Amino acid sequence: MSRPDECSAAEEELDDEPRSIVLSMIAQFGKDMDLSRITFPTFVLEPRSFTERVTDFMSHPDFLIRCDDPVKRFVGVVRYFMSGWHIHPRGVKKPYNPVLGEFFRSRYAFDDGTGACFVAEQVSHHPPITAMFYHSPEHRIAIEGDLRPKSRFFGNSVGMLLEGYGRIHLLCHDEAYEVTYPNMYARGILFGKMVLELGETSTVTCAKSDLAFEVEFKTKGMLWGSYNQIAGRIRRISTREVLFDVSGNWQTTMYITDRRVPGAEPEVLFDSASERVVPQTVAPLEAQEPNESRNLWKDVTRAIRAGDLGAATTHKSAIEERQRLDARDRDAAGQPFAPRFFALEPDGRYHPRLPVADIPDCPDESRQRVADWVFAPRP
Repeated sequence: MSRPDECSAAEEELDDEPRSIVLSMIAQFGKDMDLSRITFPTFVLEPRSFTERVTDFMSHPDFLIRCDDPVKRFVGVVRYFMSGWHIHPRGVKKPYNPVLGEFFRSRYAFDDGTGACFVAEQVSHHPPITAMFYHSPEHRIAIEGDLRPKSRFFGNSVGMLLEGYGRIHLLCHDEAYEVTYPNMYARGILFGKMVLELGETSTVTCAKSDLAFEVEFKTKGMLWGSYNQIAGRIRRISTREVLFDVSGNWQTTMYITDRRVPGAEPEVLFDSASERVVPQTVAPLEAQEPNESRNLWKDVTRAIRAGDLGAATTHKSAIEERQRLDARDRDAAGQPFAPRFFALEPDGRYHPRLPVADIPDCPDESRQRVADWVFAPRP
């Protein structure tokens, strides 16, 4: 089922005072301006960090659990990828900008008694880059990637261009699935209702299975169309034969049609109202390190939830000032920042310092090896 903070329509009507603050900020922007260095007021913030928001992509990891048929496995990966987008806060909210070195860790428990763990870390501040890693030892699934959001102002919209990479490893089949992401848009910044949309094209590709999925996230036109519509297809890479069509609404229900079967009817690929979000467990605040996301932002989160935006702004400013001082101290000492969990590799991407290739095949060994790496306290 949907999370408690999820709503059926990502719409929000700002009151006069908040909208006037947004308008005064926008007056300073130029069209196509990079917004990554802009400090946004707390009333537009979602009370969690982007390092935690990345876990939305892990809302239904059970769709990746092994299957012997390569085409069905690929459909499962597509189902998993498309299922993460329906999770969002009420209205149009922006997560906290993580500070350099901030990280988020959690564990997952599946219904079959197995589990998984997750870690995300802010590995760069300018430009902002969040690296992530997920591992399920019993099902031999590993997911790695980095997200490089670039925000732009487009008049009545703010866009977040989701660059970076995602790679899903099904280790028991020696398969890797490369993922690219759609862009996000907050419409109605200057006038009308604020609405969250996804737009453009994203892909899932597996070279070994010779399959690719390409999906267009359609944005609503000025005079016609509907919100949240998608149109995609799964095809053979080598022959470009279309095997399946995918359609529907990424926020509610999506359908898949087998093109190999004449006259086949669409079947449900994903229904957000009937699928349970796999819960994650996070250590209590008192057990977290200072740079763990929920602990780092706890005062801001507490103030936002209490409706005390003045206190939230004060605490947020203190975190941002501390980040500037830390950067100054590193520069003065000639010590560049080194991420704890990830490293920049020659391919230009951030990969886990525990390489996926080094994870043992045995579930007990791999569980212990990964858990020691993710959850061991800093020396």
